[in-house]
Amino acid sequence: MAVTSATWRPDSWRERRALQQPAWAEPAAAAASVARLKTSPPLVFAGEARALREQLAKAIDRRAFLLQAGDCVESFNELSTMRIREKLKIMLQMSAVLTYGATLPVVKVGRIAGQFTKPRSDEFEVVDGEEIPSFRGHMVNGDEPDAEARVPDPRRMIEGYNQSASTLNLLRAFTKGGYADLTQVHLWNKDFVASSPEGRRYEALAMDIERALAFMAACGIDLAAERRLHEVDVFTSHEGLLLDYEEGLTRQDSLTGDWYDCSAHLLWVGERTRGLDDAHIEFFSGVHNPIGVKLGPAATPDDVVALCERLNPLRVPGRLTFYARMGADHVRDLLPPLLRASRDEGHPVLWASDPMHANTIRTADGVKTRRFDTIMREIEGFFAACWQENVWPGGVHLEFTGEDVTECLGGADDVVEEQLSTRYETLLDPRLNARQSLDLAFRLAELMRR
Repeated sequence: MAVTSATWRPDSWRERRALQQPAWAEPAAAAASVARLKTSPPLVFAGEARALREQLAKAIDRRAFLLQAGDCVESFNELSTMRIREKLKIMLQMSAVLTYGATLPVVKVGRIAGQFTKPRSDEFEVVDGEEIPSFRGHMVNGDEPDAEARVPDPRRMIEGYNQSASTLNLLRAFTKGGYADLTQVHLWNKDFVASSPEGRRYEALAMDIERALAFMAACGIDLAAERRLHEVDVFTSHEGLLLDYEEGLTRQDSLTGDWYDCSAHLLWVGERTRGLDDAHIEFFSGVHNPIGVKLGPAATPDDVVALCERLNPLRVPGRLTFYARMGADHVRDLLPPLLRASRDEGHPVLWASDPMHANTIRTADGVKTRRFDTIMREIEGFFAACWQENVWPGGVHLEFTGEDVTECLGGADDVVEEQLSTRYETLLDPRLNARQSLDLAFRLAELMRR
C-alpha cells in the first residue's frame, strides 16, 4: 500500500521551492539540530498513525466525526500539567456532547505536542518604529518584540522536540490512566464553566450518561471490562511547516518499510504552502501518515484533483483530509465545486471545516479577533454545501483553549470588544475559550442531528 515514489527521500524536498522557511543565521547549527533529531526517539509510532487512518476512514464513510482542536500556536513558556489537562478536559467535554448528541464516535485529534510554528503573511513587522522579523513560533524564534529575539535559532527545534515529548507523555498518562474514564464525566466540567448556561447543560447531559451507564450495569453488562469506557485515543497533529524538523523525525517503519513522519500522527499543509510542485507537497507525498491540506477561497477543482492524485494516488481511505477555510460569506458558493471534483473522480477524501482562519477580523484598536456567530455561520454553510453535494461533512478543525480567555467575540458569554483586553493571552490568533467551545459543541451536535 506504499504511496512513496521511487525518487522520494526524506530530504528530496530540498530540491524544491520551500516557502515559509526560516533563514537560519547558523546553517551549521541547523544541520547539527537535524542530525540530532534523526538520532532521537520517535514521538509517535507508525502503528498509531495507521490506527488514526482507520478511524478517519470511518469518518469518510459516515460512521464517525473528526474533532481536531487546540492552540493557535503552542508556547515554550506554558508547558504545565494544568494547561495540558485543561486542553484535554474541554476536548473530552466536546466529544461527549457530540457523541451523545449525534450518536456518532468522535475521532479526537489535538493541535498539540508540536504546534510550535506558524506561517506569516509578512517577513517583517514594525515595533516602536523599528522593523524586525516576524514571530514564527517558538520553534523558530522568540516572541519578544526586539530584533535579537527574532533571529531564527535552529537549536529551538531541539527544545520543541523535548517539550513535545513531555506533553505526549502526560497526554498518554491522562488518556490511558483513568482521567478519561467515562464514569468521570462530571469531573471534566471546569469550575468557571460549570455555573454558565453551557456548563449547566453539560451537567444535565453528564447525568444522562451516568443513568445510561447504570442501566447497562443493571442489565448485567460488565462495564469494568469494557476498555473503551475507561480509555480514549487522542491523537496529535500540527502544521508540518518547518521541514527541517519534519525531516529530522522521519523514520522507516520496521514492519512495512514505509516512511512515517514520527513528529505527530497527522500533519497538515497550509493554504500558503500547498503548491503542487513545492517542497511541502513533495515531502508529505512520501510519508504514510494521515495528511491534511487547507483549502482557501482561491482553491479550484483542478487543485483538489491534483492534490488527491499527488498525495493519495492509491486512494487509501483515511489518508487525505481537506479542511475548507472559505469564510462564512463564501463557503456555500465556493465549496460545492470542490466537493464535486473529489466525489466525481472517486477520491476518498474526508472533508472538514476550518471555520477560524478565514474569519479573522481586527477591531478599531487593531486587535485580532473572531466572532462566534461568524464561526458558526461558516460551519453551517459547510454542512449545507456538503449536504447539497451528498458528501459527508466529516469534521471540524478549531482553535481553542481550556483557559478563561477573552479573545473571540460573542458566544453564550457574549464577549464584547471592550472585554477583549481582559484576558487576551494568545501569541498569534484568537481562540475560543472553554465556554464558547462547549457552546459550539452543543450547536454542532444539533446541526449533525438534522
